[in-house]
Amino acid sequence: MESPETSSSRTISVNSSASDGSSISTSTTISQKVLGVLHLVVSLGLILAMDKFLKKAFVAAAIKFPSALFGMFCIFSVLVILDTTIPAAAKGLMDFFEPALMFIQRWLPLFYVPALVVVPLSVRDIPAASGLKICFIIAGGWLASLCVAGYSAIAVRNIVKTEMTDAEPMAKPSPFAPLEFWAWGGIFVASFVSALFYPTALRTTARTCLPFLLASTVLGYMVGSGLPAGVKKVLHPIICCALSADLAAVAFGYISKSGVDAVLGDYLTKVPSNPGAGDILMGFLGSVILSFAFSMFKQRKLVKRHAAEIFISIILSSLFSLYSTALIGRLVGLEPSLTISILPRCITVALALSIVSFFEGANTSLTAAAVVVTGLIGANFVQATLDKLRFRDPIARGIATASSAHGLGTAALAAKEPEALPFCAIAYGLTGIFGSLFCSVPAVRQSLLAIIG
Repeated sequence: MESPETSSSRTISVNSSASDGSSISTSTTISQKVLGVLHLVVSLGLILAMDKFLKKAFVAAAIKFPSALFGMFCIFSVLVILDTTIPAAAKGLMDFFEPALMFIQRWLPLFYVPALVVVPLSVRDIPAASGLKICFIIAGGWLASLCVAGYSAIAVRNIVKTEMTDAEPMAKPSPFAPLEFWAWGGIFVASFVSALFYPTALRTTARTCLPFLLASTVLGYMVGSGLPAGVKKVLHPIICCALSADLAAVAFGYISKSGVDAVLGDYLTKVPSNPGAGDILMGFLGSVILSFAFSMFKQRKLVKRHAAEIFISIILSSLFSLYSTALIGRLVGLEPSLTISILPRCITVALALSIVSFFEGANTSLTAAAVVVTGLIGANFVQATLDKLRFRDPIARGIATASSAHGLGTAALAAKEPEALPFCAIAYGLTGIFGSLFCSVPAVRQSLLAIIG
């Protein structure tokens, strides 16, 4: 029979082993998280560094073509060459940048928000009549572009009759954790109070206000993303995000007696040496374009199989969007500078800003705002409109959505129709690419200016 001492020692030994195992497991989990963060920092840092390097190189060489678009073509070409010669290397490169791509996908809407936050400043000098004309062009143009892209895709599909196959699965970013919310909340409170008492603690008011303005923007997005689906139709996460930042600016401007205009001016300074929260967020736009290379490479088989539908409908839609905006702007008597500013209304902000840089006198803040508003219209009404138009085919629905309402429309449709997501993702990137390529051609620019008057 076993003695009490032996039994006790075995119990202690088992408990000790369990405790050691638990400690090892906890240590392993922490190590994995640390490595994951380092992996994200390195992969995202490389993309940001490449974007910054290309921008400087293109400015130094006086090249007007969007530097990020050139970088995207380079990355895509490298991936295709590696996939042909050393497939394992292409897969390794995709896996290495996966954390950065998921980060960009998770926070993508935030990069569009600064334009909406500073709308009170950017539209102040626009007459009310011109504002109504712009709203008419944006709303009507969205519907017209959706119809052109959708009907073009259906017409080509009826001709080529290519059968659909399953696309490559697309990973979804993780939801926001309570810890993230509390962390950003703490940053907001601490930096808001600090900025009140020490307005130039970081040498300039823009830098000092940056932490709490950035935190208010992020918190607004988190809250908006967690709202019920019914509420999101009225209060889209993007709107919630912009309102949150504006409320923070109003509160700080009132309490500090500096005024809301000064705070909004600090939110988006457009001065690299003195950045605000909006400048930090918009600094990721070039990286968004570079990330298109990876998403297109992942769906390369789908692009090849449905090349006719995808390319014909997107090219037609891109040209229609540009020229119809120019024509309607002239017909309704909109000022030429304002018409130029909203030309790329259906193209993602990252490339829309590059497109208007080809023209003189454009209001870039208005450009960004017009693009975001177009996306919001699409996000709220695209599914019902597609149903009304009897677009049943996932390819047509995906292409029509992304070609008319870029990323925001894509996110709204994909949430309920995941089978359309790959085509949305492809069209979302290609619409911006073709729009940029067309506007980089002098003859196209001159013809658009001739129509605008």
